[in-house]
Amino acid sequence: MKLAELETFVVGNAPPGFGGRYFVFVKLTTACGIVGYGEIYAASFGPDAMTRLTEDVFARYLDGADPFAIEVFFRRAYGSGFTQRPDPTMCGIVSGLEMAMWDIIGKSLGKPVHALLGGRVHERLRSYTYLYPKGDEDHAAFYGDPDLSAERAAEYVEEGFTAVKFDPAGPYSVHGGRQPDQEDLQRSELFCRRIREAVGDRADLLFGTHGQFTASGALRLARRIEPYDPLWFEEPVPPDMPEEMTKVARGTAIPVATGERLCTKWEFARLLSTGAASILQMNLGRVGGLLEAKKIAGMAEAWHAQIAPHLYCGPIVAAANIQLAACSPNFLILESIRRFDGFHADILKTPLRWENGYVTVPDAPGLGVELDEDVARAHPYTGRALHLDMTQHPVDPIRDRRFPRDDEA
Repeated sequence: MKLAELETFVVGNAPPGFGGRYFVFVKLTTACGIVGYGEIYAASFGPDAMTRLTEDVFARYLDGADPFAIEVFFRRAYGSGFTQRPDPTMCGIVSGLEMAMWDIIGKSLGKPVHALLGGRVHERLRSYTYLYPKGDEDHAAFYGDPDLSAERAAEYVEEGFTAVKFDPAGPYSVHGGRQPDQEDLQRSELFCRRIREAVGDRADLLFGTHGQFTASGALRLARRIEPYDPLWFEEPVPPDMPEEMTKVARGTAIPVATGERLCTKWEFARLLSTGAASILQMNLGRVGGLLEAKKIAGMAEAWHAQIAPHLYCGPIVAAANIQLAACSPNFLILESIRRFDGFHADILKTPLRWENGYVTVPDAPGLGVELDEDVARAHPYTGRALHLDMTQHPVDPIRDRRFPRDDEA
């Protein structure tokens, strides 16, 4: 069995766009006609450039190759051009292609991927979602209103969620980290208070940040929200120096979670060896693939750390996350985008199954999902923007105040 063809789909995310502006899916086909799907979560370059780069990697390392040769592919791509170091763009491409290879392997053997990575440990997977505005709500107004977030949190808990995530701590910039100002601190505490009042002890609070603070600034913020007992404090400082994150982990009672921007076992090993985080949030579309993620989960298990696979992209990464979580003893919780409904369901022939706060682990061969190519082709992304962006200038607390004061409203 040999890999013979690659096709890439850059799909515009239909409104309201939860999960990013677009998704990059790949389709690999073997010479004998077996199809595997994957998804790339790499945002450093525009989607047209990512398509060309993916074609280059396929031509160099996979055209005519055995889809079972996962380790060989990873090492050749990881060392491409005399690199041998984590590169988010290369690792994102490798992740999507490797995911599709596992899909082919599972289909050829008639087994789900989790059965090939050690076997299922969990029958169902606890999940959480961000607090999202409804279709008729102004997004900016919603994200600035702790009462609306508390109301939405209560609604999600009634649906079955036992954990909700929110990130009210202010803008994040390419010039981070910074110190939170008093408004950041007060707003963050107020969100925690209102949401805790709304859900009581029925749900965990997941406090999201995006690397916007210095270690000392993150600790000031942590002290303000500790009384509300969040399950985690996510990426409190930029991801490039775990030693600084260690200062936060040692200085707060809130568990530190991180990893959505990291690649490969080597970057996650630094987190574990420095004690920077006890919850690892690898994204299966960026980290280097399913096998690499399984190795990271194994390392984390040895350090008594847990995994909580990250998702802010499309449903094929979600499907890969599910396969990893199902066979990982140290799985904690899975990120979902609401209930995997809306466009995340429309783009698949059979949607992922979510019920009462849990995701059902599929038994179908491979990743357990199939891309609906007709829907994918009907929603091409034609813009030039990146999947996600950060503020391009240093944060000014007056100019960049996310939400107006009462006397300015």
